[in-house]
Order: sequence, then C-alpha cells, then structure tokens
Amino acid sequence: MSSGVGFAVGVTVMAVDPVPSPWELADPDPAPALGEPLSAWLPARRSAAEAAALLGQIVAAEAQLAALRVELVMDLAAARPAPADRLPGGHGAGSVGPPDASEFVPDELAAVQNSSRAAAVTLLEHAEILTTVLGGTFAELRLGRLDWPRARAMAAEVAATGRETAPAVIAGMEAAVLPVATELGVTKLREAVRAELIARDATAADRRRENRRRGADVSVRPVGDGMGEFRALMPYPDARACRDAADQHARAAKEAGDPRPLGMLRAGAVADLLLRPWQERPPVTAHLTVVAPLHALTPAGFLASGAPLPAAFTPPGAAAPVGEVDGEPITAAHLRELLTQLQAWGVQAPAGGTLDIAITDATGALLAVTGRRELERLATCTCPVLGPPGPVDRYRPSAAQQRFLRTRDRTCRHPGCRTRAGWADLDHVVPHAAGGDTSCDNLCCLCRRHHRLKTHAPGWTHTLDADGVLTVITPSGVTRISRPPGYRVLPGPPHPPPDPADDPPPF
Repeated sequence: MSSGVGFAVGVTVMAVDPVPSPWELADPDPAPALGEPLSAWLPARRSAAEAAALLGQIVAAEAQLAALRVELVMDLAAARPAPADRLPGGHGAGSVGPPDASEFVPDELAAVQNSSRAAAVTLLEHAEILTTVLGGTFAELRLGRLDWPRARAMAAEVAATGRETAPAVIAGMEAAVLPVATELGVTKLREAVRAELIARDATAADRRRENRRRGADVSVRPVGDGMGEFRALMPYPDARACRDAADQHARAAKEAGDPRPLGMLRAGAVADLLLRPWQERPPVTAHLTVVAPLHALTPAGFLASGAPLPAAFTPPGAAAPVGEVDGEPITAAHLRELLTQLQAWGVQAPAGGTLDIAITDATGALLAVTGRRELERLATCTCPVLGPPGPVDRYRPSAAQQRFLRTRDRTCRHPGCRTRAGWADLDHVVPHAAGGDTSCDNLCCLCRRHHRLKTHAPGWTHTLDADGVLTVITPSGVTRISRPPGYRVLPGPPHPPPDPADDPPPF
C-alpha cells in the first residue's frame, strides 16, 4: 500500500481459479444429497416461532416453484407446434391449451410428470390462462405472494366460463378479486371469481351451465374391499329426484321389516331400478372375467381329474395365491368361495352374458384364456396344455388373440391410461406394413387417442417385450414403462457375498 497527500490506494490480489482445499474436494456441496431429508439443512432443535417462519417460507417457495412449472409447461407447448403433427388434430371445441400447440402436448406432459392425461390437460389449461389473461395473478405467484391453490382456483373458474369470455371481463374480475385473494379461503375465492365474472358478463352463467350439462356422465370406480362407487353427474333437480326416489324405496323396505341399514337399502334400490332383476331376460348383458393363479382353482395343487398340478405352475415357496374378479383383487379363499357358488367348475356365465377364465403364473403374467368347456376338457386330459394363441398370417387378429390380449391388457396400455380394453384398438407395435407380425408378442391394446399418438405424433417410440411390457419414450427422451395389470417382477435370489480371495490388488 502507498500513501500520498490526502488519499490512499489498496490492492488485493486473489487467484482467478483457486485450487480447492482437500476438504472442499471431499465435500464440495454441504447440502443434503438427493434422497436425504431437507431438514438436514436445519438445526436439530427448532422453536415454534422458527418452525412457523420456515413454514411460511416454504409456502412462498412452493408458489414460486409452481410459477416456474407453469413457465416450463408453456415452453414445452411452444416447442411442439401444431404444424409438426403428422395428422391435423382438429383444434376446436374439444381442444385444450394453446390453440397453436400440438394436440399431443398433454400426452407428453403426462409422461414427463408421470401423471394422468387428465391432470396434464388441467395443468396445461391453467398454465395458458395464467400466462395470458391472468397476468397479475401469475406475477403474484412468481413473487411467492399468492400460493398455488389460490392461483389455480382463479384459473379454474376462468376456464369454466370457456374461451368466449372477453379478456376485458377477466381483467375486471382480476382487478376486483386479486387484492383480497389471500384473505379468502379457496372456496370463497372461487365464489368471488364466479360472482365477478357473472356480474360483468350476463351470458357467462349460461355458458357455464351449458358446459356442465354437456359434461353429464355416469362413471364407476373401485374403492376396495369388493366395493365400487357409482357416480352420475346430471342437472341438480334430476339428481335430487333420483336420490329421493331411492330413499323412498329404501324406507318402504325398512318399514316392511328389512333389517339392513338404510344406506345399504338405498344402494340396493338404485341397483334394482337399473338392472331390473325381476325381468325374465335382462336388457343388459355382462361379461365376467375370472383371473386366478392356476393352483388357486383346485385344492392342494391337484387338477379336477386328480392329477397333480404341473410343477411349472407351483413354484417352490410361492405366496398364497391371489385372484381377481374384473380387475379387483380377491384372496384365494374368496376366489374358491366364488367358484363354489357357481356351478360345475364354479364357472358360469352371467345371465345373458359370457365368462372367460384367465390362467396366470406366479408372476401374474397371463398364460392362457379359456372357457368352461375347454377347461373341463383339458382338466381330464393326461397332458393339459394351455397357452397363448399363435400368430396369424393376416392383418386382423384372430378371435382367440383378441380374447387373450384384451384379458392380458384389460386397459389401454399407454402409461397412465385406464380406458377399458373393450373400447381399445389392437395395435401392431411394429407396424404390419413394416413387417410386424400379427402375434400376441407384437400386439397391445391402445385407446383410439393413444393409437393415433403412436401412429401420427412425431418423436414417440414404442417397444413391446415378449412378456407384454410396453416401453414408451417421449420426444423429450422421458421413458415410461407399462406392465400388464397383475404382472409383477419377482425378486431374484440374493447375490452371495464376494470371496475376499477374489479381491483385486491392492488388498
């Protein structure tokens, strides 16, 4: 350092690329490794005030991460323009997301996020709304001042009005609601957004009502323990009338002395009114598929003829067999109870319907699909043989192949899709025109949408293994695996410990 009259100059010299110290080389990043809890960053003991402050920071950070996710979703959509589609998707009333983006963007987004397509569609729709007509809301989200549940709620209400709502109407709603958004719960916030939109656009309510009416439908989903949830979305007056009718039937049965709970009687009334079991011939036929390990069908590992079950079907140390009825898991005891209740082999088609028996191995992989008569014939044969149907020398799969493949796949095989196999196409994974065989090793069920994606969307690849495992790779390089329902990978034998004598030098 040198000094002169009235001033001083200091010079500091430091290495541009300093050599790291030994401990920096050993641990260049003190942050927790991937898979370790983030609490490792924090002191072991925290006060309530510190915990509350950290929770607030986490909420803000989650909001900023959600905003980043929105931007990345829009980046993905921008990288997949509609003109790149091999087959125009007809962006119209049924389209979602940016109108100039590929119709297959939601499918790629679902694969990237490992989510359902419905969740991807919703996220894409909300992302477009936030980055276009709800700019103020998105800005607050990016700064962490508005949490994701509230931002998502505002976007959902705008989406419900349809694309016809004028941007000026949405801007007026946002100006009125956004300043108080953090003071309202999510439900109250949605009500406020809805009220503001209707106040500024009298036709918005009519559009919402019509959109909801067009979405009326009936659905069912399993809830476990042999139960299912039957849902009917319809105009509220009709729904109220249906419930009242079921309640009246249930109360009448209760007054007549039926000891069952009232809720159970309501459910029974709905089933009776729809299925009409009192009629001689049901108006609706059914198809039942019983899926079971072969050794669950007969006791003690013996066939009906008394012959021992082939060793290939009775692996040593196998766990208690578990069967399924139309995809819902049941225990072996339940399965035998079901088969006992049915006649002959416990195999009887529903009234007016059909029945298949699917035979699986210890991994749950499908071995064969058969019917009652074929199973009875093979059970008395000295060498019962069941297996998948062989290939055919034509484009259209044989009836036996169709039965086997729909039983094996049960749903569309695109990862995350649950469209029933009965509504799906049987697709050649290696196209028939490119030399692909019409065989069970080259066919799988794909719903019409994912069949179109495989055929027309650029950049996707599909590979089917001999065991029915489908590998799908997106244009962005994300790989997803789809295994046949019921199929499970059995752990191999443990590796023996290494022999110290085999250790290479230095010892």
